[in-house]
Amino acid sequence: MAENITLEIVTPEKAVVSEEAQIVMAPGSLGEFGVLSGHTPFMTSLKLGVVRYVDKANKERFVFVSGGFAEALPKRVTILAESAERRKDIDIERAKAALVRAEERLAKEGDDKIDFTRARAALARALLRIRLAETARL
Repeated sequence: MAENITLEIVTPEKAVVSEEAQIVMAPGSLGEFGVLSGHTPFMTSLKLGVVRYVDKANKERFVFVSGGFAEALPKRVTILAESAERRKDIDIERAKAALVRAEERLAKEGDDKIDFTRARAALARALLRIRLAETARL
């Protein structure tokens, strides 16, 4: 059996994950990547997406991340995320409210007071958080 690696996912506010994993898959800015024990070291930026990992009990886990950086070492993966939430911790009602706010902002075409780039990013975050949270309920 292959060795486990240590996975750390942290945000500026808190440590979200700190545990052993068999494999880690993350949304790199150039595409999804996977890391097993013994991986060649590298660093990459992350895009909005889901970090998936298999814990030492062989259970697949999911963590929403909205950008940041990842460092892979032979026995450790460290993710420094702008924001991150375990799937089980996502407040679906809050995510749905964020979705409505983003849609309302985007509906106001031509309004110079609206930052449409920011509104589109908020929409993408809300949609991904909702989709991830709802898959946990299936």
